Amino acid sequence: MSLMLIPERVYSAVAPRPVRFYERVDSTNELALEWLRQGAETGSVIIADEQVKGRGRLGRAWYTPPGTALILSVILRPASSEIQQLTMLGAVAICELLEHIGAPDVGIKWPNDVQLLGRKVSGILPEVVWSGRHVDGAVLGMGINVRIDFAGTALADRAISIEPVLGRLIDRLDALVYLLNRIDEWTPQLGTKALFDAWRERLNMLGRRVTVVGADGMLTGWAETVDEDGALRVKTDDGTIHRVIAGDVVLGSSS
Repeated sequence: MSLMLIPERVYSAVAPRPVRFYERVDSTNELALEWLRQGAETGSVIIADEQVKGRGRLGRAWYTPPGTALILSVILRPASSEIQQLTMLGAVAICELLEHIGAPDVGIKWPNDVQLLGRKVSGILPEVVWSGRHVDGAVLGMGINVRIDFAGTALADRAISIEPVLGRLIDRLDALVYLLNRIDEWTPQLGTKALFDAWRERLNMLGRRVTVVGADGMLTGWAETVDEDGALRVKTDDGTIHRVIAGDVVLGSSS
């Protein structure tokens, strides 16, 4: 097994899919957005071995060292009615990959973190390109921690990688091919109940007490359910149901 992503192997493994592979990039999403505007077809993918200016939710920076992760952005051409499920598509495909390789306790932390043993193993960042009210296309950015060592870091209690959990090496190229196949299988089902259900059943905070930190402040209550657009419904202690569109979820009370 090669631990390196060698360009020739990458191109061969994903052919005939259009692919651009980079050893080092600022952001795969930025390159994918540029390629999308140039007319790239759906399914085209940007892959990198190292990402130095990756973006997470709320504009957070995320650095991925070389040789440690799967970093990719897939170009899609969804309808405007389907864009709410882009994050769901990425999360379900990543969960299926983790389940396929035998990872334990896989779940989705609303809205877009895939977790392994309750810690973040993957993040997803969809970005949409509009022309007026028309959707030109979207890129689905994904990063999966394969062998990043978080021991002794500030992230040790919140982030995790696949290989330390499984106790064996993972061929990132094999994982990449499987992930892209799952994305291909789910893409025609964007906007459907089937994709929503596959996402919802993997959410790991429903029925539990949560604190949500968002732009409007902090909200503590019970995660009741999610609606078809992916919004989280939280019931506070006074019985009020709050519809949360975006925010960070922490299990348990803030007090």
